[in-house]
Amino acid sequence: MTAPSPARVLVAKPGLDGHDRGAKIVARTLRDAGFEVVYTGIRQRVEDIVSIALQEDVAVVGLSILSGAHVALTTRVVDALRAAGAGDIAVVVGGTIPQADVPRLTEAGAAAVFPTSTPLDTLVTEIRKLTGTTGA
Repeated sequence: MTAPSPARVLVAKPGLDGHDRGAKIVARTLRDAGFEVVYTGIRQRVEDIVSIALQEDVAVVGLSILSGAHVALTTRVVDALRAAGAGDIAVVVGGTIPQADVPRLTEAGAAAVFPTSTPLDTLVTEIRKLTGTTGA
């Protein structure tokens, strides 16, 4: 009997934000927790993020946004995934997100929101819940 494949997570940096240290830390943390992680690099277009998510057959798209455009970019990614017939892919967002914007992001379709300073173990636990996986 073969072991199940690890859940696949796409970590993406949409928009013009060029800061990726946090996204790389999240990607490494998820990889070390047993997820298969695809990292897009910086300055990705929404259309490209959706295309990569479909090609890589991911369960979760994680958006790292520090630019202040988190509501607009999250909404666009969720809408584009739904339009592509991939509304079952969970979208999570992290970065510089004011607490007041968390409800707006969940209303836009984000499955989870991780403002800066969210403990990494909390992030891993929540992604495991979304993917129905356990520790490695």
